[in-house]
Amino acid sequence: MRNLGADLRALDQRVLRELRTRGHSARAEATVIALARAGEHGLVWHGLAIAGLVLHGSRRHVYLRGTGIVAATLVANTAVKQLVRRARPALSDLPALAPVISGRSYPSAHASTSFAGARALSRALPAGPLYGLAVAMALSRPYLGVHYPTDVVAGALLGDAVGRLLTP
Repeated sequence: MRNLGADLRALDQRVLRELRTRGHSARAEATVIALARAGEHGLVWHGLAIAGLVLHGSRRHVYLRGTGIVAATLVANTAVKQLVRRARPALSDLPALAPVISGRSYPSAHASTSFAGARALSRALPAGPLYGLAVAMALSRPYLGVHYPTDVVAGALLGDAVGRLLTP
């Protein structure tokens, strides 16, 4: 019987390498770096919620809850990161393209806050664009070389779970 863990790690490395080598140009990398910066600490989701508060006051409760859900997800993500303590990817021939706050990789906070934000805010805004943004945010992380693909999947699942749990 094959070692499932070793197979998964090998697949993670192959997909990471593909994302680090496909679709890269100076313009594409600058765009993805800007997107990733907007995702730090769930900033883009808080910004959408604040805009919703200002422009769509009748759904105030959704936007306020959304900011709380994104914040709670960030706390949960940080706790899991400290428990798992997985190091960030290190491809010697393909260094990361963006700075990171910590050396911990699993799960991706960008993915978790994005999927939590999309779940929470889809109560007031169209779900398609929100989840499109969440997917783009999540994929930005291995594209930039700062997360393994499984970090992103775990982050998306965590964010969706927290969003489901805290969204009425």
